Parts: sequence; structure tokens; C-alpha cells
Amino acid sequence: MTDRRSFIRKSIGVGVTLPFLSPSIAGAESIFSTSKAEGPLIMCSRGTGWGERVLAPAQEIMKNGGALLDAIEKAANVTELDPDDMSVGYGGLPDEDGVVTLDASFMDGKTHNCGSVAAIERIKTPSSVARLVMERTDHIYLVGEGAFRFARAHGFPEENLLTDRARKVWLRWKENSSDKDDWLPPEDGDYGLEKRPTGTINILGFDANGDLAGCTTTSGLFGKIKGRIGDSPIIGAGLYVDNEVGAAGATGRGEEVIRMCGSFYVVANMRAGMSPQQACEAACKKIIDINGGAANVNFNDKFVALSKSGEVGCAQIMGNDKRLPHLSYWAPEKGFQVASGSYLIET
Repeated sequence: MTDRRSFIRKSIGVGVTLPFLSPSIAGAESIFSTSKAEGPLIMCSRGTGWGERVLAPAQEIMKNGGALLDAIEKAANVTELDPDDMSVGYGGLPDEDGVVTLDASFMDGKTHNCGSVAAIERIKTPSSVARLVMERTDHIYLVGEGAFRFARAHGFPEENLLTDRARKVWLRWKENSSDKDDWLPPEDGDYGLEKRPTGTINILGFDANGDLAGCTTTSGLFGKIKGRIGDSPIIGAGLYVDNEVGAAGATGRGEEVIRMCGSFYVVANMRAGMSPQQACEAACKKIIDINGGAANVNFNDKFVALSKSGEVGCAQIMGNDKRLPHLSYWAPEKGFQVASGSYLIET
């Protein structure tokens, strides 16, 4: 990394404010220049390539007057069902034992109800199960075998989530993880990835009535210890929705997001008067501060947010001009848009 430990610029009001970075992709606009959108609006935490695919079924539902919860669920299902996405759902990279375990959360701002599943196995669409936990139980969290049995009771098929591609990546990682065991790596010594990946997707939105909802779904950290749960299924960490204020979601290193209640922190700052962009930047700075400053940070976290008034925000801890955080959103008067956010530490 080059100068990765230096802050880009000091700010007004948040403690750190980022430069108005130029979009790195064709057709993108800076979040700093986006205007408020009237409802409905639906957004996801990914940009060009994935964003439009993810939001396509959601915008059709919203254009036809469908329910916001249905739109958010169908958007989340896009990545969950895609075997080429190795960070969410089917095809996700497994834990240290080679088993794919999934986490997801769902929250309805109108009712303040929420549901979550964690470490669920053999079910492709954990976001749909999390929604049912929210709507069909008096609980919020179901984990492991209990979450699986609940899904089966509601008719979800039991399926193998480990694709051949993910299996080969895991196997090479296993073979290269130690030189003191009996696993032998292939001749090229490669385990198929340049770095240990993380990945999650957040879907947030509000309908024509101004009611908000959100979902976060992930396959979690590749090679994690069996039973590890990140921030994605934890209400207030990987997802939080307040119908009076807005919604927020997080991706990246979940342990850091959990210990500062990341998404709740973003929404609380919005309630205190910050814009979604300022609130996302403040959350990134909070994580840096918790770790004793930029010199101690060698991981990334990203936050996205949506306000009740239709403003969006996006910020991450690390980045550069070629690695800006992005989000995608759709609103009737704007169509599909990709917006670039900001970062705090140069890499």
C-alpha cells in the first residue's frame, strides 16, 4: 500500500470529510451531487455490473405497485441464487471445514419488526427465511440447525450450496494454510484468489408511502471458524431501519461493525442531523478511532444509507481513485443510477 495510513482530508462536522472524488466508471455520478428522490426508491450496495441485475426485479415490482418487502426480498435473491457470486448464497465460499453457511437479516421500518438467520446450511435464500422469521415467528434470531429446520418446515428445499469452483478454492486454501500438516498443495501453489475475500450485499428502500425496509445477506468470511457469525444477521450491526429517519447497511469486516453497532450508529447520526453521506463517513471514522488510528487499520468496512427524504450515502474505510465505493439505486423519476461514494484511508 502507498500512503494507506494517511487521512485524505480533514472535515467539517464529521471529524473526517472526504474529497469529492470523481466517478471511476462511465455513467456514475458522485453521491455529493445526487438530488433527493421521491418515493419509491430502492438501492443496493453494489455498483456497475451487479447493481442493475440486482435491482431489476425490484424495480418491476415497485413500478407495478407491488410491496416493498417483496421487492427487497427478490433483489436479495438475485445474488443468493447466482453461483458466480462467491460471497453471498449459493456458490459462496465455505468455512474452514468446507461447509457453506449463510447469514441474513430483514427489517420492516413500518412495524419495526425484524428477523434473522445465522449459520444456516443447505438453504440457498437465507434472506427469504429471515423475512419469514420476522413475519411468522415471535422471535428475531434463528441459528444453525434450528434455522434450517424452520426453513424446511416452510417448504424450502435442502440443497448443496458448495459449487465446484468454490470447492476448488477452499481445497487449495486448505492445502496452503500450513506447512506442518499432511495437505499438499498443487504445483502452482495457488489457491485461486489474490486475497481472502469478504462480501455481502445490502438492499434498502422505501415505498410511495414513505415506509422503509431493508435486508442484508452474506456467506460470511471465507475460511471462518465453524460457528462464526458476522455482522450481517445482527440487527443494529449489519442492518438497521428506522421509519422516522432512514436505513443503513454494512459490508466488510463484520467484527468491527458489530463492536460499534455500525448500522444503528449511522441511523442515529442521521437522526441527529447528518446526511446519509456524512453518517456513513462518521461510522468509518468511528471504527478507525476504536482501533487507535489509521496506523492500526489493515481491513475495510463499507456503509450505505438511505434517508427518509430520499438522499443516499456511501463510504468505506479504504480505497483509491480506482477503488471507490459505489451503490446503485432506482427511482421512477431517475431510472437506474450508479453513484460513487468516498473513503477515508488511501491505499
